[in-house]
Amino acid sequence: MRLRSLTTALPALVLTAALTTACGSSEKTVDREARQAAGKGSLIGITMPTRSSERWISDGNNVKAGLEKLGYKVDLQYAEDSIPTQASQIENQITKGARALVVASIDGTALTSQLQQAADKKIPVIAYDRLIRETPNVDYYATFDNFKVGVQQATSLLIGLKVKNPDGSEGSAKGPFNIELFAGSPDDNNATFFYNGAMSVLKPYIDRGTLKVPSGQTDFKTMAILRWDAATAQKRMEDLLTRYYSSGTKVQGVLSPYDGLSIGILSALKSNGYGTAGQAYPVVTGQDAEVASVKSILAGEQYSTIFKDTRKLAAETVKMVDTVLKGGKPTVNNTKDYDNGVKVVPSQLLEPVIVEKSSVQRVLVDSGYYKQSQLS
Repeated sequence: MRLRSLTTALPALVLTAALTTACGSSEKTVDREARQAAGKGSLIGITMPTRSSERWISDGNNVKAGLEKLGYKVDLQYAEDSIPTQASQIENQITKGARALVVASIDGTALTSQLQQAADKKIPVIAYDRLIRETPNVDYYATFDNFKVGVQQATSLLIGLKVKNPDGSEGSAKGPFNIELFAGSPDDNNATFFYNGAMSVLKPYIDRGTLKVPSGQTDFKTMAILRWDAATAQKRMEDLLTRYYSSGTKVQGVLSPYDGLSIGILSALKSNGYGTAGQAYPVVTGQDAEVASVKSILAGEQYSTIFKDTRKLAAETVKMVDTVLKGGKPTVNNTKDYDNGVKVVPSQLLEPVIVEKSSVQRVLVDSGYYKQSQLS
């Protein structure tokens, strides 16, 4: 009897197990398909700092186009460097049902309550190019190697002065050279990375006297230009020239962390007699390869810029959003350096490139970033 009962029960047990396995497999398939379909038609909120810089216009448009190509709806906003405006834009995007947020912050410490609202609704947040600070509610960070940007700016300054050769070896010029230093906005986390990277290169040359800073202004707070404002940089350069270069001393190099500041700095220099046959412009650096500055480089005014291919940054960000919304983990290559004061934010870092007159065609035009007609 027992054998007969067991024999009778076995097919039922096998059938039950098969059904259970099939159901489990079916549920997993449904879950996977649901995740894959989750992004279709979903709203993604993008907030950029300002339209006054052409790079942010390109960034916003590139991220928007990439997401729309994948079937997402996009709400792209520009805050025009107004912190309350950006906070309000993010709140509105959350209210409208955004499934993810991409934020290039104006002030990296000013969005705590808005990002808490996002966290409460389980909305992932990706910091775009500027690290969002003092909050646990930022999931990923897409940017360039910003310490390396500063290293490259300082290196290009030394190459322009012929203190170093392009291959990294020591150059023929021994100095001393008079230089002045500028830093970015103190509320932008990237600015300190640029500064620290640049000073890691320049400080040894300052210490041994190859470089001199007549103003003595080498600390970040003194050098910083709030909101990356060109007019503020121009005024500071004018003040430096008046106070420290009025007795015939000439400035031979200026570390500028951004093209917009470089244009203001060059304007101040021009007003003080630089850029003439008798007094060439000093070596002036920059960043972002903006059209006005690339034209300035080709004209022999600004010496260099740092090119950050925002097409690639946008593409990485789009992949991050898409991966997160489908239940995956985005690719990152740095999990130790970008501490926002509350957590280390997993980051994907892209490579910046030095551009000077001889490399404009190869780096910017041949790559399709600009058309030749835009630089003529």
